[in-house]
Amino acid sequence: MRFKLIIAMAEEQWTNALMDAARDAGAKGSTIIRSAKGKGVEATKTFLGLSLEHAIDIILLLVEEHQSRFILEALEKAGNMKEKGTGIAFQADVEDAVGVSHQIRELVTMVEEQI
Repeated sequence: MRFKLIIAMAEEQWTNALMDAARDAGAKGSTIIRSAKGKGVEATKTFLGLSLEHAIDIILLLVEEHQSRFILEALEKAGNMKEKGTGIAFQADVEDAVGVSHQIRELVTMVEEQI
């Protein structure tokens, strides 16, 4: 079984909607990294030298490769990611993973039904 890692980044107000959308689309679990900060293409606003950036949440989803595109599209829709500045999500191949054997049986059944 092959996996993809989906990484979604958005403001905290979107986190629950993104997690719900991912689960509804077939994701079995997620990890959230709270209050991350980053820089985009445009310069951030400051006030008296203090950054006015919003902290973002990073959501990590390890998903079966056949479900990954469907989940990614669900995240885009739930997070309104076609609009500028609302967040991003992308996927990367996972070479190997351990600690997921308990989920593989359930995933195999689910994927076989979808294919």
